[in-house]
Amino acid sequence: MKKSRVVIVDDHAIIRDGLRAILTGGLGLEVVAEAADGRDAVRSVMEHAPELVLLDLNMPRMSGLDAIKEIKRCCPNTKVLVLTAHQDEEHVFASLQAGADGYVLKDASAAELLLAAKGVLAGKTCLGPEISKQVVEGYLEARSARTPTTAWDSLTDREKQILKMIAEGHKNKEIADYHSISEKTVERHRANLMAKLDLHSASALTVFAIERGLVSR
Repeated sequence: MKKSRVVIVDDHAIIRDGLRAILTGGLGLEVVAEAADGRDAVRSVMEHAPELVLLDLNMPRMSGLDAIKEIKRCCPNTKVLVLTAHQDEEHVFASLQAGADGYVLKDASAAELLLAAKGVLAGKTCLGPEISKQVVEGYLEARSARTPTTAWDSLTDREKQILKMIAEGHKNKEIADYHSISEKTVERHRANLMAKLDLHSASALTVFAIERGLVSR
């Protein structure tokens, strides 16, 4: 069975070593990269396109929250599981609003961490048992209020920018150069657009973009 690829992000090497041992001990996980700060985290995710990122909030160069936002922008299908010492509602809400798929405290057991990893990979929102019921309920209410109502609403700003350039006839390399991203990332955005909009060709994307007023006829 194909293993799910994981990127570990923490600024302490000893913690990364411990997490690698836990994650590779079972559950069909493969650690493909590690990062010690937010910028390296984003770079590693763009390079490897992992299924899961295990990420701390306190990091140099780019905060965990900013890293989550950037990871979700460039690789929306990658799941992000926060592993942190912060238990307060402010950090939990901020992480979930940034796009995190799960939130576990660093004093969790190995079994709890693996359970959360399995949950987010299955598409669930997983919060550690220490997170209060009030936090869970408040998050679920907020998430329900902002649930997209159409396929168009589900597109990120970057995906809309990519869609516009596709409709204008730009090639992947031109789009990549314009946005300072790799052609591989452009291809991933194109695939995400087709999946979200249930459209299966560049011409269909172009028609959709015209209908939405992104480009003129």
